[in-house]
Amino acid sequence: MAMFENLSKRLEGIFNNLGGQGRLTEEDVNAALREVRLALIEADVNLKVARQFVDRVKEKAIGADVMGSLSPAQQVLSIVNEELVEVLGGVEGDNKLNLGGTPPQIIMLVGLQGSGKTTTAAKLANYLRKQGQRPLLVAADMYRPAAVNQLKSLGRQLTIPVYSEAAGADPVEICVNSLDYAREQANTVVILDTAGRLNIDERMMNEVINIRDRLHPREVLLVADAMTGQEAVHVASDFNQAVSLTGMILTKMDGDARGGAALSIRTVTGVPVKFMGVGEKTDALEPFYPDRLASRILGMGDVLSLIERAQESIDQEEALKAQQKLQQGKFDLEDFLNAMRQLKRMGPLRNVMEMLPGFNKLAATPEMEEALEGDQLKYVEAMILSMTLEERRSPDIINGSRRKRIARGSGTTVQELNQLLEQFNEMRTMIRQMSSGKGPWAQMARQYAGGGGIPGMPGLPGAGKGIGGKKTGKAVRKEKRKQKAKSRGGKR
Repeated sequence: MAMFENLSKRLEGIFNNLGGQGRLTEEDVNAALREVRLALIEADVNLKVARQFVDRVKEKAIGADVMGSLSPAQQVLSIVNEELVEVLGGVEGDNKLNLGGTPPQIIMLVGLQGSGKTTTAAKLANYLRKQGQRPLLVAADMYRPAAVNQLKSLGRQLTIPVYSEAAGADPVEICVNSLDYAREQANTVVILDTAGRLNIDERMMNEVINIRDRLHPREVLLVADAMTGQEAVHVASDFNQAVSLTGMILTKMDGDARGGAALSIRTVTGVPVKFMGVGEKTDALEPFYPDRLASRILGMGDVLSLIERAQESIDQEEALKAQQKLQQGKFDLEDFLNAMRQLKRMGPLRNVMEMLPGFNKLAATPEMEEALEGDQLKYVEAMILSMTLEERRSPDIINGSRRKRIARGSGTTVQELNQLLEQFNEMRTMIRQMSSGKGPWAQMARQYAGGGGIPGMPGLPGAGKGIGGKKTGKAVRKEKRKQKAKSRGGKR
């Protein structure tokens, strides 16, 4: 994710430069770990946490025999990965919600203003409903203007009930009364959106302490803004001291801050991170898995999360129909458009691609940067939508006059349309060969299925240049402008 991009690049460079054969020497390890420590501090990781982290890695790495299948760099990377998982909460961490017992179970959200607490309450309710729960949102922030209306609006948007009372009501009594309402409505989980302040004060702390003492919530979760860096660690420590937190939700994890708070917070406070907010939409809340996040930081991808996101976003019935067509060797532009729309439902392309192993190296190329920063899919979608249904299902009938009409209707050029059709034909050839079991693509698929891996494929070929490795329309236009400028300069 964007928050850890700089740290990922620094760590990748360090491991690439690590040499040695057969056995890791102290000199090799010390040189690498000096850089690791600097990378962590630059990423705003707590100084004490960074020092402890490096000491533990050094203890495990020095003198370790390099396994036959690993290089020294890979061996240190493996040790760093283990320690990173431990710092973030451990493989068997207590990062799951504890909602056992007689319903309704109470989740109390606390935090400062501006951390995204109200939006997070709605996201959490949406997440729990997908898990089979019947959530009730409770508007207990009576101090921030429009907080109650904001929660009601989010509740209507998600069709999740919201309990609220008139302005001036006591927040503690609102929370107590909401329990009776939840029992009447057979809600299984009650989520309390309590008041926040611009900074920690005695009145706010007394209020959340009173709510906790009256309702005995199963979970007390602090909502903290990951963009605030080490300030989030200090806020977590203060709230933990006052109300004994059971967990945290880090918001704005899709931002461009350095991410050190996420790496420091568990070690400094002892409070596990249970969820992370990764976007503005109401479904942009993910469970916090230390091992998966560590893999993403180290550029090793997160295939499990990618599969889970695909299962949530992709229509299973449509996928089954597409699979049947693929098996028959049939694949048209209508299928391609549907597949593209399903991909878009999985979220921004960069976020999806970051879950693929080795993506860091691929993203460093100018072509990929351009493809990820722009929105190339919308141009492709516009071209396909400018075609008739007959043209989408039988692309071979698209002649010169039809190409001009489609390009004009989609606001693109005939050259860009030609590239799309050429790339689509290449893809269709590949699918037909794999379906029939004949040809080079079929041979490659058999090798991959047998565990031999696809030869000569360190990353995605032609990424950022379209399906068949051609430049995108934007890149073509940029190249033309350069050539024109060069020719004008030559004339002078």
